[in-house]
Amino acid sequence: MVWRLWGAGPPLVLLHGGFGSWTHWIRNVPTLADRYTVVAADMPGLGDSADAPLPHTVESLGAILVAGLQAVVPPPTPFRIVGFSFGSVLGGHLAVASGERVLAFVGVGASALGLRRQAIEGLKLEQPGMTDAEIDTMHRRNLEILMMADAAHIDPLAVYVHRRNLARARVRSRRISMSDSLARMLPQIRGRLMGIWGEHDVTAFSHIAPRRALFESIQPGCPFVVIPGAGHWVMYEAAVAFNAALIKMLAVVERSG
Repeated sequence: MVWRLWGAGPPLVLLHGGFGSWTHWIRNVPTLADRYTVVAADMPGLGDSADAPLPHTVESLGAILVAGLQAVVPPPTPFRIVGFSFGSVLGGHLAVASGERVLAFVGVGASALGLRRQAIEGLKLEQPGMTDAEIDTMHRRNLEILMMADAAHIDPLAVYVHRRNLARARVRSRRISMSDSLARMLPQIRGRLMGIWGEHDVTAFSHIAPRRALFESIQPGCPFVVIPGAGHWVMYEAAVAFNAALIKMLAVVERSG
């Protein structure tokens, strides 16, 4: 695995989404690194990390993640986990395996909750013979459908990040993301549970309330923030609001710790 670290202070582990890399957090690292040692992974078989052995399961991928973090943040140092979408699933495995070392687990647009999801249609794949401009246009449209609520927020950097991440993805995570594996892990997590969703997250749009209810059924009163006007890739589309919400959430853990 490839890990990238910025800043100083207590460790904050960032786990990107499916078909992604650490660059899912590119608009968050500078702010978070003012307060934390940001520890951003390229998860197994994604980004710059090596291929992951088959079969690709939560357990097999999660075991690689656990071993990697033990080398980067050796025990008994405590840490906080922020997992986006598919990253929340592997983050759940990491949290359960790490026990009391995990002070907080923040699910961001978390998947694998066994709850109703919005049907997503219209996504396209790159075809032979497409020009570079046509490929960028296709990715821009896919971002509009899946990742962003407002097409005006899809800038050249977002297109570049998305296109490059998909080109390097060797783990097909959809089957895992559609399961209930994270829901089964959440009650076993020892740290504080927290959630952040974009108001218009298409993977949960009109079904965010059951996600809040699930988190609160496990830890009553746990922080859960819905960011207005944002889509699935909430930490990019609404970076300022996301960063502020996350820092405020984690401040509760820092005060109690």
